[in-house]
Amino acid sequence: MTVPETPTIPRPARPPRDALRIAVVAPPWFELPPRGYGGIESVVADLVDSLAERGHEVTLVGAGRHRTRAARFVQVFDEPPSERLGTPAPEVIHAAAAGAALADLDVDVVHDHSLAGPLLARGRRVPTVVTMHGPVDGEQGEYFTRLGDSVDVVAISDAQRRLNPGINWVGRVHNAIDVSSFPFRERKDDHVLWLGRFSPDKGPHLAIDAARAAGLRIVLAGKRSEPGEKEFFEREVRPRLGRDAEYVGEADAALKRELLAGARALAFPIQWEEPFGMVMIEAMACGTPVVALPRGSVPEVVDHGRSGLVVHDLADFPAALSLAAELDPAVCRRHAEQNFDLPVMAAGYERLFRTIVEGERSVRAITSPRSPLRRLRQRGVPA
Repeated sequence: MTVPETPTIPRPARPPRDALRIAVVAPPWFELPPRGYGGIESVVADLVDSLAERGHEVTLVGAGRHRTRAARFVQVFDEPPSERLGTPAPEVIHAAAAGAALADLDVDVVHDHSLAGPLLARGRRVPTVVTMHGPVDGEQGEYFTRLGDSVDVVAISDAQRRLNPGINWVGRVHNAIDVSSFPFRERKDDHVLWLGRFSPDKGPHLAIDAARAAGLRIVLAGKRSEPGEKEFFEREVRPRLGRDAEYVGEADAALKRELLAGARALAFPIQWEEPFGMVMIEAMACGTPVVALPRGSVPEVVDHGRSGLVVHDLADFPAALSLAAELDPAVCRRHAEQNFDLPVMAAGYERLFRTIVEGERSVRAITSPRSPLRRLRQRGVPA
C-alpha cells in the first residue's frame, strides 16, 4: 500500500455563476468506477460524472486511477487497499489526506462518502454533506448521531431515515443507475434470478426454496469471498443446488446485465432493513420484475403490481414468482427511467447542495462582524 504525497492543487478560475464547486470524497477501498464489486463506488462515480455533466466543477478524492469526469483528482493510494477492507488504518490515512488537500481548495461544499472523513467536518468553513450508504443503527448509527449538526446527512431511502431520527437528516435522494447501460429484453427466459452477496440477510437459500416450490429453475450469482460468506454458502446454499438451482459464480458487469435481462423475475427475499437494494433498479431497467419482501426500501423502489410484486409472507413467494411473468417488461423499464436514472439522482443532490450552500452563506452574512443584523442583535434589537 503506497501513499503518495498530498498534491498541490492549482486554483482555477471561478466557474459560471450558477455552477457549484463540489469536492467529493470517495471511500478508499476501490477505484471509481470499480472494476468489479463496489456498489457505493459505482454510485459515487456515476454521481461525479452526472454533476460534471450538469456544469459543476467537481474535485474527487479517491484511490487508484482517475477514471471519472471530475475536473481534479486527488489520489490518496496508488493502488486501492481492497484486501484491507474494513481495517481502520486506510480509512484514517484517507481522511487525513483528504482533509489536507481540501484545506487548500476553494469549494462550496464537501460531499463525503467515507467513514472517517466526516470527523473533520467541524473544522471546515464550508458545509459537509454525508450520504448514509449503510445501516443507521448500532455503532454506525451512534457515530453519525454524535456528529450532530457538524454534518448534513442525506438518506438513500425514507425507510432508512425513519430508523434513526436522531441523525441530522437534511433530505433523501434515492440511488440511481445509468438505465441506458442496461439492456432491455421483452422476451424472457424461463428462470428466476438471485443476485447479490451470499449472506443470510440477502436470503439466497430462501430464493432457492421458493423457486423450487414454484416449479421454476433458479440461477444464482454473487460474491462469496469473505469467510462468513463462504461458510454460509457451504452450509445453506451448496446443499440446495441441483439441476433446477445453478450457481454461476460472481458476475462482472457484462454477465450481470445478461443475467438480469434474461430472467423472468428477480427474487429478492431480503431479511433485513436494507437501506437500498441496487439490484432491484438494475433488474427493472432490464425490464425484469422484482419479487420481494417488504423490508427496508423495497416498498419505495418496487411499484407493486406494475414493476414487481411485494409479498408480506414468505409462504406467498412461490406464487408471486410464477405471477411475475404476467407483468409488462416495458412498464418495469419505464419505472426505472422515471425514478432511478442518473439525471434524477443528480438533480436531487444539486437541489440539496444549493439549499445547504445558500443557507450557509445566509448564516455567514448574519454572523459577520460587519453585518447590520448582527449589530442589531448585539444591541438587543429584534432583526
